Amino acid sequence: MLVTLANRGPDECGWLTFPNCVLAHTRLSILDLSTGSQPMRDNRKNIVITFNGEIYNFQELRNELSAQGHVFSTRSDTEVILKAYMEYGVKCPEYLDGMFAFGIWDEDENTLLLARDRFWQKAALLCLR
Repeated sequence: MLVTLANRGPDECGWLTFPNCVLAHTRLSILDLSTGSQPMRDNRKNIVITFNGEIYNFQELRNELSAQGHVFSTRSDTEVILKAYMEYGVKCPEYLDGMFAFGIWDEDENTLLLARDRFWQKAALLCLR
């Protein structure tokens, strides 16, 4: 699966395997080059994201989520999506301004949320086992 994505992100690749889901990602590093690796785990809850795109309002959203008590480990827009999921659940894409596709695996709930931006500018490849 990662071989087919290699041309989309030459900087890094990674995957995480769970009993009911596998998330994989190839990365073109643009934001948070040192700590923005994916798939990314949340620092508090047992959720993981693979994300392609750019969230234009991630700084404002990060500030709002920080004010609500969320603690960030990175400076990436990817982690902002994870925290938005924790705060807003499946409605989190409604708070995102940008071009994106992502999958969030919630291990505790055994659920996978797949989302794309309104104009379908980005695509993501996820495989379920």
